[in-house]
Amino acid sequence: HVQLVESGGGSVRAGGSLRLSCAASGITNSIACMGWFRQAPGNEREGVSWINRLGDVTDYPSSVKGRFTISQDHDKNTLYLQMNSLKPEDTAMYTCAASRVGAGCSFSYWGQGTQVTVS
Repeated sequence: HVQLVESGGGSVRAGGSLRLSCAASGITNSIACMGWFRQAPGNEREGVSWINRLGDVTDYPSSVKGRFTISQDHDKNTLYLQMNSLKPEDTAMYTCAASRVGAGCSFSYWGQGTQVTVS
């Protein structure tokens, strides 16, 4: 089993930056892919980006492209999301997810989320 704990959220002014972290614990060598999702009140959950163990990254949605960057540190079993030039529309609960080896990026494990508020 895998546990995911996000951190790094908070309140920031428009144009500011935040770096989210997602620490994985448990059977971390069973993780094939990790990703970030976000959901604003009243909206559906949106995939932001995901990355596999080789470091291959999906294309970012146009809403965040050029501003957000996903990365990972295998030694620390941690996933990051660097968010720059934040906009009020980036306000959401950000959640990280992980998938099992053999499942591609079909996510089975989810964190509790960290709130990002941009004003």
